[in-house]
Amino acid sequence: MKLWKVGLVGTGWWSEKHLKAWSQIPNVEIAALCNRSRSKLVDRARQFGVGDENLFQSLEEMLALADIDIVDIVTGPETHLDLVRQAASAGKHIMCQKPFAPSLEQAVEMVAIAKEAGVRLMVTENWRWLQPFQTIKQLLVEGVLGQLHVARYVHTDYYTPRMEPGAVLPQPFFREMPKLLFYEMGAHWFDTWRFLFGTPDRLYAETLRVSPYIKGEDSGIVILGYENFYGIMDMSWATRQKLDVPLGKEVGPVHLEQLVIDGENGTIKLYTSGKISIVAKDSSREVIIKEKTELDHEESHYRLQSHFIEALEKNEPFQTEGDDNLVTLRMLFGVYESAASHLPVLMERSGQA
Repeated sequence: MKLWKVGLVGTGWWSEKHLKAWSQIPNVEIAALCNRSRSKLVDRARQFGVGDENLFQSLEEMLALADIDIVDIVTGPETHLDLVRQAASAGKHIMCQKPFAPSLEQAVEMVAIAKEAGVRLMVTENWRWLQPFQTIKQLLVEGVLGQLHVARYVHTDYYTPRMEPGAVLPQPFFREMPKLLFYEMGAHWFDTWRFLFGTPDRLYAETLRVSPYIKGEDSGIVILGYENFYGIMDMSWATRQKLDVPLGKEVGPVHLEQLVIDGENGTIKLYTSGKISIVAKDSSREVIIKEKTELDHEESHYRLQSHFIEALEKNEPFQTEGDDNLVTLRMLFGVYESAASHLPVLMERSGQA
């Protein structure tokens, strides 16, 4: 069995979840770490047992000196094009954090770079790997609902109104992002939506900024149209509708998600508690499929990264190939286009530009 050696770039807040997952996969070794901040680099190295000789403050240096097969990019999207270009030129396979790119043009360029270099490229989309969506996907694959009619996806949080100056945030750069909710989270939501329902024919969006402490939007609704099916995404970081417990003094995300899928043979319901049930066609009973599921981020990364390794070993497509993620990005940027024009945006199903 081949031992896959990983070099991770970007040892900030979310990198811990990547590194925990890599450390649990039997035929993977965390071989090197890279970050501009020496203190963050050393902290992660101590946590995961990476020696000082395998710590680097530039990708160029890591590619030149470290023995690695894979580059795991856990940095902001504005850095991705340069890092993908460097990794691909060095012949390394790449796992790249979402959002994949700050523009569709850069995403297309990265896909072309990887293809030309003959390396594999996957976008790190963990939301589809979360427990509730894996469970719901299996129900849909089994055809329990028959023909789908309507899907209603609701994400609630009371986060951005609490980002007042002086509040300590896990990701303080959120305050300054000109595009926020759908840029940061839309990559997750649209990838998961496509995982469950496929790519829509069109979308229409309305967005709004509620919090005075941010520059981008923190609330919005998206309508997704298909030939015989439609969906609604009602997403907000500035709603109190599901605040049933005190939030406390620490300011951080408390994501709560609901999904209701109506079909000809019944309705699947995901509650904010994580319970998943099916309401019978005649509404006479509600059968609990799972009493509780979780937005289990760490475990989702283990599933995602295990899939990455398995697909490399079997030379099979990744679920979230860079090419496929171009469609997800078209939906993400389509939200802003539609909200600005107040017109629907047509979607292309092909991953090609």
